[in-house]
Amino acid sequence: MTTLYLDNNATTMVAPEVLEAMLPYLKDHYGNPSSMHSFGGHVARKIAAAREETANLIGADPEEIIFTSCGTESDNTAIRSALASMPDRRHIVTSRVEHPAVKVLCEHLSKEGCRITEIAVDGQGRLDMEQYEKSLSKDTAVVSLMWANNETGVIFPVKTAAQMARERGILFHTDAVQAAGKIPIDMKRTAIDMLSFSGHKLHAPKGIGVLYVRRGTKFSPFLIGGHQERGRRGGTESVAGIIALGKACSLAAANVNLENSAVKALRDRLEQTILQRISDTKINGNTKERLPNTTNISFEFVEGEGILLMMNEYGICASSGSACTSGSLQPSHVLRAMGVPFTMAHGSIRFSLSIYNTEAEIDFVIEKLVPIIDRLRRLSPYWDDVKQSCVLH
Repeated sequence: MTTLYLDNNATTMVAPEVLEAMLPYLKDHYGNPSSMHSFGGHVARKIAAAREETANLIGADPEEIIFTSCGTESDNTAIRSALASMPDRRHIVTSRVEHPAVKVLCEHLSKEGCRITEIAVDGQGRLDMEQYEKSLSKDTAVVSLMWANNETGVIFPVKTAAQMARERGILFHTDAVQAAGKIPIDMKRTAIDMLSFSGHKLHAPKGIGVLYVRRGTKFSPFLIGGHQERGRRGGTESVAGIIALGKACSLAAANVNLENSAVKALRDRLEQTILQRISDTKINGNTKERLPNTTNISFEFVEGEGILLMMNEYGICASSGSACTSGSLQPSHVLRAMGVPFTMAHGSIRFSLSIYNTEAEIDFVIEKLVPIIDRLRRLSPYWDDVKQSCVLH
């Protein structure tokens, strides 16, 4: 059975060009980049080239790039560094819809004495900027807001938020894991102090991430050890991963226009056809300011897990908007924060596309999804009540 992959916000395939670039550094060129000999020196030069490619994707200088293991490490490093750099400040501002890499860390830090303010979002997932402005205080050490939401694709006004923080002497961090490579980013045109992203979201392998730290920003390392990353992140470099990331960033920079044209057109085709052919459906999130590859759709009177299981029988990969925990089913914290009704949130599916998806794949998903929803609704204990209500009215 062929796999039809529409779950690119979870992870992406490694691009063929990326795999080709990294393989020699898993086999032949295995020298340590910190070594004095030329065998290691060749590797060090390749890392330097990859650092430049990575910086170019986000309009940064190579010296502002720190390679990490993942987006979570980058997020943790940024927030903890801000707290360490401003020991007299114990307030963190974030949002109610952040990724667990930020949200759970803030919950942990609250137990260590930090005060956390979570900014609300409206029904379309848009940040409450009035509450945000009021939340900034002399005790605020750092603001951490995602650039784009991983479930809905909704884009936050991080440039405006960062400028507001800078005017008050507050450090600003953004989790750009979903945004990097999908929308244009130029750090020279923002007031953002720190930015995180991850290789496996843009067709590099898992296990490599990035933390951008603006030149001049106070910084306290999270991993302390050797001199690697100019003393900002100890540990022997993941050479193959870094080289792979550099190539992936180069490809992403070349394909960002494709993301916002061809990929967006496929997303819109999928979304609009589903809304036309399946009743009682709804798009979750602001449809104007969002990533070009992402749609989050609620199907009322069915459960997202059931949809995923039945799509899986056809090799279709997507994600549910519901988070399952042992013994209970709770809708995602993102949809709850947006006030999406329980019955809709419970039946939400996220489709996230890439440049490798095709129109034929989108048509196949639609062809299979329509009868899947029909079948699940016929099995739903709520469906008879809905039909009866329609008859009575």
